[in-house]
Order: sequence, then structure tokens, then C-alpha cells
Amino acid sequence: MKNQKMCLAKRPSGEPGDDCFKLVEEEVPALESGQILIKVMWLSLDPYMRGRMNDVKSYAKPLQIGDVMIGESSGLVVASRSDRFQAGDYVTAHMGWQTMIVADDDEPRLMKVDLKNGTLSAHLGVVGMPGRTAFYGLMEVGKPSAGETLVVAAASGAVGSVVGQIARIKGLRVVGIAGGEDKCRYVREELGFDECLDYKTGNLSEKLKAACPDGIDIYFENVGGDVTRAVAPLLNKGARVPICGYISNYNDQDITQAETPFHILKALQDVPEHRFFVVTEWQDSWQQTTEQLGAWVSSGQIKYRESIGEGLENAPELFRGLLRGRNFGKQLVKIAD
Repeated sequence: MKNQKMCLAKRPSGEPGDDCFKLVEEEVPALESGQILIKVMWLSLDPYMRGRMNDVKSYAKPLQIGDVMIGESSGLVVASRSDRFQAGDYVTAHMGWQTMIVADDDEPRLMKVDLKNGTLSAHLGVVGMPGRTAFYGLMEVGKPSAGETLVVAAASGAVGSVVGQIARIKGLRVVGIAGGEDKCRYVREELGFDECLDYKTGNLSEKLKAACPDGIDIYFENVGGDVTRAVAPLLNKGARVPICGYISNYNDQDITQAETPFHILKALQDVPEHRFFVVTEWQDSWQQTTEQLGAWVSSGQIKYRESIGEGLENAPELFRGLLRGRNFGKQLVKIAD
């Protein structure tokens, strides 16, 4: 039996070209005691992966040349020498771009999937890591109160769409920012945001002022750059800014030279409460949060969309598309049926 894995072949300068990736095929080793074999069905593509391709100091170690590209996938346990998992169990595993994964049953990046909470693909999106990222960033870092105004960029994406919908459930006024009229219409009409502004048509500062007459209490940061510069002057005293990422800088030739959200916010006269956060800070409560997100999805309070490509060999091109904002909703790669 063969495993295909996509490895980092060289570090990108700017957008990662095909020469940065190498598809490697290898025999699947025999399972040892306490191990399981996972047939991967879905692979998640996420913006943070671009940062791990750079050799810079960050919240997590960079990938080394030859390493499997980092990422989470979901699939089916097809063989088991473990007491914890049986053949037939569904799981998510944060073990990279691969088609067949051998995992130790005590691997912390392995999680059982209960399909009552959503489909197998949804466990990589709305009820999985992006959904949990939205939940903790908003609830724990953003600390929302009913009646406040929240602005979230990349509002139709996997994280931003959930942030805005939870904020609506909690009674906030929600203004999204997205690229293109189709995405904005979806965010307003399907997801129920109060407003969604198209940054591609210009005048974002003026549009934000009109959409947020009482200023901005929470800005959920996904994008950075011009969007942050437009939001910053409208932040109220006591505002909170959970920083999830800043995708507009991820393909910079040298990200260490970028003007990040931290620079922009620190330059304000009233510096808002802001911090970078990662979803693993709340790992102990992941299960409860997935159940809560699943309940909101099944009640129709949270809606979601998926962009699906096919085949591990196409993952690099789909990844470039994600970084350019071509995806609509959560970007997935279908690996197998």
C-alpha cells in the first residue's frame, strides 16, 4: 500500500511556485502496537501554512526542507493496533498533506470525529479548527457584549464567517469586509450580517464610517494592511482586537519588514487591547466547542460554504488560490471517497 505526501522542496520568495513542493510516494509501514492507519478523505488548506514555509521565528517552528507540508486532514481508520481507535472510526489528524497516515494512538494532534456534530469535511471547517478559532478569538479575546459593533475582515472565509455569525447570536451589530459583490451579498443575505463592505471597490474608510456610526468595539483581525489602516481610526476607547492572522502580508518577499497590525495599532493614541492568539490555548475544551458549533449548525444559526478541489497533486495550486482570495468559504481538497 502506498502513501503519497507533499513535501517542502524549497523556501518560497513571495508566492510559492510549484518548485516549492515535491510529491513523494512511499510504502505504508506495518503498524506497530498502539498505532492506527488513516485513509485520508479531506485535506484542509489554511493561510497559516504559508508562514511555516518561511525560515523565520514565529509561534511555531518553521518547516524544514523535505518535511511534509503542515496541515489537518480528516478520514477513516482502516486498520488499528490500538485500544483507543477501531477500524471504522472517523478522525481528524494534524499530520500534513498525505493520503495514508500512520499515527500513534496517543498523538495529541489526533481527534475522534462524531458525525452528529457535522460532516467529515465540516470537521476541518465550521465545527473544526477554523470554527473553534473563531469561537475562542471572539469569546475569549474579543469578550463581546450585546449591542456592541464588531468588524471582521475575510468575512466569507472559514474563520470570519463563523466569527460574524456567533457575534449575531450574541446580539452584536456585525459588519463584514470581503472581496467582491458575490461574497458581500452572501455575507449579508445568507449569513445575516448587518452589512458587508467590498474592499475591492475602494473608499473603505468612508464606507466603514457610514456602516459603524457608533465606532468599532471589536475588530477581528484576519487580513492586516489597508483594511487594518481603515479600521484603526474608528476603534472606540476600550476596543478589543483579537489577531488571528494578516493574510495580506503572507506572500511578502520579507515578512519581517512588513507593517503588521501590531505596528498599526500601537501607533494609535488610544492603543486598543490586542493580542495574537492560537486555537491550541484552549485545547482542553475543543470537544465542547465542536459540540456547541455543531448545535448552531444543525439549528440553522450558523451556515457555511466549502470550496472543494480534488487530488493531492492539485493542492499547491489550490493553496495559491486561497492566498489570493479565490476560495469562497472553507478551502478543502478531496483526497478520496
